[in-house]
Amino acid sequence: MFITLEGGEGAGKTTQQSLLAEQLQQEGYACLCTREPGGTALGKVLRELLLHGDPMTPLAELLLYAADRAEHVSKVIAPALAAGQVVICDRYTDSTLAYQGYGRGLDLGQIRQLNHLATGGLQPHLTLWLDLAPEVGLARSHLGDKLEQEHLEFHRRVYQGFQALAAAEPQRIVCVPAQGSPAEVAARIWSVVKPRLPRRDNSAS
Repeated sequence: MFITLEGGEGAGKTTQQSLLAEQLQQEGYACLCTREPGGTALGKVLRELLLHGDPMTPLAELLLYAADRAEHVSKVIAPALAAGQVVICDRYTDSTLAYQGYGRGLDLGQIRQLNHLATGGLQPHLTLWLDLAPEVGLARSHLGDKLEQEHLEFHRRVYQGFQALAAAEPQRIVCVPAQGSPAEVAARIWSVVKPRLPRRDNSAS
């Protein structure tokens, strides 16, 4: 099973990824946690360029995210899924649509084509959108990378993008309110994930 965590800055994706993995392992599922960008050796280099390097054009940014994703799917995600693991990925294709599409204003159709090319058509079985107002999320974040330092209006456009994506694909993208303690949010996530999990005898095949 392929699960992705999406949301704006400060929504708690990294924390919730760890908590969900712990819960899955307690239930007997083999689990892999990974992230974009940065889930491979190449991805780590690209992550540094994207989040901490010199300013770049929106198109260059988009193409670097696609390169990271192509390597990531081929070398990490697809092999783990083939081995029967539950893969939990911190950001995936929806982030590119929200940030580079709605946030930067690049063409959504072209982004979808590029996402399809980079992933070979691999879509998550379930996407958990951690819904948190951008003002709240930015107050939580540490302003440590270029995306976190973008102006508020950019983050509002990104948030509207996630809203639109969730409305368009309600069967795959589930909105999870991200207010409250990490344990409270984790309980909401588990209530969504648990009914969708494969049977354990199948997950190990």
